[in-house]
Amino acid sequence: MLINLTQNQNFKLFKIISEVAESNHQTVFIVGGYVRDLLMKRKVSTDIDFVTESSGMDLAKAVAQAINPKLKVSVFKNYGTAMFKHEGLDLEFVGARKESYAEDSRKPSVETGTLEDDQKRRDFTINALAISLNKANFGELIDPFNGISDIENKIIRTPLEPSQTYSDDPLRMMRAIRFASTLDFRIEKNSLHAIKKEAERIKIVSMERIMVEFNKIMLSEKPSVGLKLMEETGILPLVMPELTALRGIEEVEGQTHKDNFWHTLEVVDNISKNTQNLWLRWAALLHDIGKAPTKKFVEGIGWTFYGHEFLGSKMVKSLFHRLKLPLGSDMKYVQKLVKLSSRPISLIDDGTSDSALRRLLFDSGEDLEDLFTLCKADITTKNSSKQQKFKKNFEYVAQKIKEVEEKDQVRNFQPPISGEEIMELFNLKPGREIGILKEKVKEAILEGEIANDKDEARNFVIKEAQILGLKPA
Repeated sequence: MLINLTQNQNFKLFKIISEVAESNHQTVFIVGGYVRDLLMKRKVSTDIDFVTESSGMDLAKAVAQAINPKLKVSVFKNYGTAMFKHEGLDLEFVGARKESYAEDSRKPSVETGTLEDDQKRRDFTINALAISLNKANFGELIDPFNGISDIENKIIRTPLEPSQTYSDDPLRMMRAIRFASTLDFRIEKNSLHAIKKEAERIKIVSMERIMVEFNKIMLSEKPSVGLKLMEETGILPLVMPELTALRGIEEVEGQTHKDNFWHTLEVVDNISKNTQNLWLRWAALLHDIGKAPTKKFVEGIGWTFYGHEFLGSKMVKSLFHRLKLPLGSDMKYVQKLVKLSSRPISLIDDGTSDSALRRLLFDSGEDLEDLFTLCKADITTKNSSKQQKFKKNFEYVAQKIKEVEEKDQVRNFQPPISGEEIMELFNLKPGREIGILKEKVKEAILEGEIANDKDEARNFVIKEAQILGLKPA
């Protein structure tokens, strides 16, 4: 099969590489994800991988020299690869190789090989496709494992025996699930069985590498596809037992609760229709994480999950730490949304005070809209009239909050009187009294006792300071 590359946006580059390889007496092929996405008519990556049956480092240097002698080539001798950037593209060149693995490591021992050897070591048939850039057969598709057929039939299959493939490099199990989720493919039966059999091997993979694949699943159109496969194959309990702990329904005295694991997957799918924000999707994934440890049956009431939002938000930090996820603003954002995830529901009552609305505004700050997106995604009832009722309730709360915000300007609250001004007012040095007075001002504004106004705050501070035995200087 011949691929017409003349219309490809990178045709000029491919011709240069072809001519350089020819003059260097080297073979050269485009391989990997670029070929797959080109054949699937998807947006092709800006990363392009090339294989040669001799030195990838020599070819990279020669190609860079032909394009622009000033191009900087990065060489990785241990891996036999070299790469450089050109016009927004990341071009990587590698020598074809054979690989063999030790049981306790996913780092292979490597020796020089042919294109066929290189294709055999690829993870899936859809990634084992190559396009020749050699003068004799320029544009010819080389497909030894029928990857084209698997693309057409939307199947994830390994080129060689699946158990060996996954045992050699267990990260491939996560990649299989990720491709199934992002491409909407199904994992071939023998391959799925092999993942279940080799699931425990995921433990030898670094958590950073696992999370790269996991986050790609989280950013897919329907993340539940990948999450269900992780659960079905036994990988999810090994990576995130806090999530699978939500699975199952208990019954006491005829009373049951919903399965919070499958509910969570629905919430993640719901929110994914409305946001590409990875960390908002993570907030949806973890919004009920505290329900397993707080679940309790109370006589006369039924199943309760008191304080699950607070405990869940505390669990986020240890979970992010173990999963090697960022511990800065992204983690704090997820913590905040998990902690506040049930608050808007409690404000639906007509009798809700303005102070409760002000507190939600203050606590959520600039993330209020994201909180409401999460709350709406949390509506998983199949009853359409109930669904409409819940959505109208949220719109009602949103309108009430808007009115309070316009009146009191509490969102992204900044105290109308600063600590420095309090120190100057009473001729004080930094100390606990300053913090006490600032906190009292904040509480008075949130409770509606004073307006969010500098003069009112100043007068309030003078009055409260008297209780602490302080007088204006």
